[in-house]
Amino acid sequence: MRPFIEIPAAEGTVEAVLARPDAEGTYPGVILFMDAIGLRPRIEEMADRIASWGYVVLAPNTFYRSGTAAETTPTTDLRDPEERAAYGKVSGSYLAELTGARMEADLPYYVTALRGVEGVDPGPIGVTGYCMGARFSTRAAGLEPSVAACGGFHGAGLVTPDKDSPHTRLATARAAFVYGHADQDKLNPPEAIATLEATLAAAGLEAQSTIYPDAPHGFTMSDTSSYQEAGAERHFEELRTLFDRTLRA
Repeated sequence: MRPFIEIPAAEGTVEAVLARPDAEGTYPGVILFMDAIGLRPRIEEMADRIASWGYVVLAPNTFYRSGTAAETTPTTDLRDPEERAAYGKVSGSYLAELTGARMEADLPYYVTALRGVEGVDPGPIGVTGYCMGARFSTRAAGLEPSVAACGGFHGAGLVTPDKDSPHTRLATARAAFVYGHADQDKLNPPEAIATLEATLAAAGLEAQSTIYPDAPHGFTMSDTSSYQEAGAERHFEELRTLFDRTLRA
């Protein structure tokens, strides 16, 4: 991976991937919220692909309270299902540290950092999140008025019994949404998807919420045993359509 940049957050300094288009110029900004496996080459690859569409992309290490990117990223081959399952137990401790309140405390810092990057257009921004990162993107859309486009893919914990469940933030959102759900995802069951869709509709928001067939949780992550090429490529197509339509008006 290329060197990280460092940005401030609510409780410390955060490493982040910064990806730009090849050509010089001014471009809309996007924040990419990683999954529970950490800030690693796959996240950089995804940020670079989005940047190639004509966006400046910031992907922060949202696990910074638990350690650096190197400390919170596995060194084993997660394409092995047993290794993937074993790391899930490790990442659970990092997830426990990243409460909804802490996510929301960090959000203004991430937006400010993106805005401060040279070449970022001052207009609306986009967000996209994966696994637990979909919680981040959903919260960001509800709390940050400049978020005009929100993607969330193989989300986990989007609807919970908590008073500050991510889906409750949608009442104040102004963004357009694309959600891509994994088929038969235990971390995002059908009843949660139904509640999410009802909340989006009640708020009068433009939204696409689709269950990807035969897609496991984590289907976008090519460095794990959960990868599904069809779902990953579909997600890129739908996300690009969303960003191009909303961030380039």
